[in-house]
Amino acid sequence: MKVLVAYMSQTGNTKKIAEAIYEAIPAPKEIMRVEEVTSLEGYDLSFLGFPMHALGPDEPVMNFLKTHIKGQTIALFITHASPENNPPLQGWLQKFKDAAVGANIVGLFNCQGEMSEAIANYLLKHPDPQRQEWGKARHTTLGQPDATRIEKARVFAREIMKRFE
Repeated sequence: MKVLVAYMSQTGNTKKIAEAIYEAIPAPKEIMRVEEVTSLEGYDLSFLGFPMHALGPDEPVMNFLKTHIKGQTIALFITHASPENNPPLQGWLQKFKDAAVGANIVGLFNCQGEMSEAIANYLLKHPDPQRQEWGKARHTTLGQPDATRIEKARVFAREIMKRFE
């Protein structure tokens, strides 16, 4: 079995989770940035990681998924600044699954990452009061993903891999 771990990361959150997943995979594997991926052909399983932007996948993520995942077996991992118990989060994560049309999705992991100062400043200036509140909550994201979340990513990878033994 050959496994790919590919990720997009602007602030380092998704990269940290990708590295944890990669470390936990006992099979032949590769890790790379999504921008380096030319095809998922030749991989039996691909772990694909993306940050959440504007409550779902942004255009580069949508383009990657439309181009590469049809007929492929994938596990998604998503980082975001929201607490994992935030009720609307499941709907936002569903947008990633919906964008993966034609893929065999075998799992989805998500965890909170640290909100960048630039994003917080953008949110603080946004006309929507809810987004302003999110910007004010940046301090609650500092240091994420923490060691507990990183270990949960390793457990997720091991659980997915057990399905292919």
